[in-house]
Amino acid sequence: MRIKYLLLVLLIQFSINCFAQPRIISGPMLGPVELRDAKVWVEVSPEVKTVSILYNKKNDSKTLRTINYKGELGNDFNPITFVIGGLDFNTTYNYKFLINGKPTNKEGEFTTKDLWQWRKPAPDFSFLVGGCAYTNQPIYDRPGTPYGGDSSIFETMAKEKAAFMMWTGDAWYSREVDYYSEWGLWYRASHDRAVPVLQNFLKAMPQFALWDDHDYGPNDIGKHYILKETSRKIFNSYFCNPSAGENDQGIYTMTSWGDADFFMLDDRWWRSADRIKDSIDGKPNSAKTMFGAQQLEWLKNALLFSGATFKVIVTGSQVLNTVSPYDKLLDFPAEYYELLNFLKEHKVNGVVFVTGDRHHSEVIKMDRQGAYPLYDITVSPLTSGTHKFGGPEKNNPYRVLGVDEKQNYGRFSITGKRTERKLTVEFLGIKGEKLGQWSVSEKDLKMP
Repeated sequence: MRIKYLLLVLLIQFSINCFAQPRIISGPMLGPVELRDAKVWVEVSPEVKTVSILYNKKNDSKTLRTINYKGELGNDFNPITFVIGGLDFNTTYNYKFLINGKPTNKEGEFTTKDLWQWRKPAPDFSFLVGGCAYTNQPIYDRPGTPYGGDSSIFETMAKEKAAFMMWTGDAWYSREVDYYSEWGLWYRASHDRAVPVLQNFLKAMPQFALWDDHDYGPNDIGKHYILKETSRKIFNSYFCNPSAGENDQGIYTMTSWGDADFFMLDDRWWRSADRIKDSIDGKPNSAKTMFGAQQLEWLKNALLFSGATFKVIVTGSQVLNTVSPYDKLLDFPAEYYELLNFLKEHKVNGVVFVTGDRHHSEVIKMDRQGAYPLYDITVSPLTSGTHKFGGPEKNNPYRVLGVDEKQNYGRFSITGKRTERKLTVEFLGIKGEKLGQWSVSEKDLKMP
């Protein structure tokens, strides 16, 4: 009897060891890759005791270096970001990971930016844009037809030779069981990040992200969300943007690539409830905000400092689609007019808006008297349910191009000689098929 008991204990222990091996759960994922440093992210299982990253210049084993992770491990969720410094510009590096001192098959490569300024023309480059990525999990999903679509779109995107990916919000979707559970919010980010079909894409190019409602919390929620502090910590743990707001407030930040600056805005942290009145006594209600005073002050100064050919303002909610019955900046009219008046009064050239959320893609054009037209380029969804143009938007007079009822992502390209640069947007389907194309030149985005 004792022998049988010991055998049973050994069998149970063997099973635990088999199913709870120290491992990398998801990643690697590339974060920002700059001239002198790069960020590489992974998440490891609770059983892991030590994590190290080894890196070297490609085909040069003599430059091999090791960074050991010195933070806390052993939690239910263990996302880690390594910052690799002291790199050479325009140089390709290989990297791989050690878990508990043993090599893994988790590896990749990255190439630092080139120092082109004052030396050569601005480089031609492309980048990807997309949002609204729903991962089905039937036990927690609403009954009926699954909301998540064909996730093979990430396999297509992984093959793109792009400089980076820009997530426009809803990189994962919290469910009812997650909304008011701190553990649930961590679980949702960890679960959806670990889906196998996503892994090759995460390491294929640097990943930048801003949030919208679903990866912030419940649908349409704003600044009153009681777990907003937890949500901010989780977002900053699962993406490794260049920075995250100021004074521990919000997640806004910016990045640059070539002759383009990208201003990534937070449309949730300061967002008033949608039902607060837009106007009081016929005047815009200044107390109703989407971006908040702190963030708008930062944006204005950042735009005036920028000398970029293209100044791309990225946010989750649409900015210029005035006929939309859903989330849009005009529902917060004080900030809408403040921002548009600022752009005109200060003669800010090169501005385009890039947005997500809507489950369709389109280009919205707004003509301005005495100024160049503004454009709002919306790209979504990656895998979530799609939207059909209808109601006041069915024949939107401001729409230049539209793609509805199709999963898609955007490939943005910036090309051309100095003073003749052009921004081209291609909307691409699940297998990379072209669904639409639009372009604008730098000359079309200059004040008269």
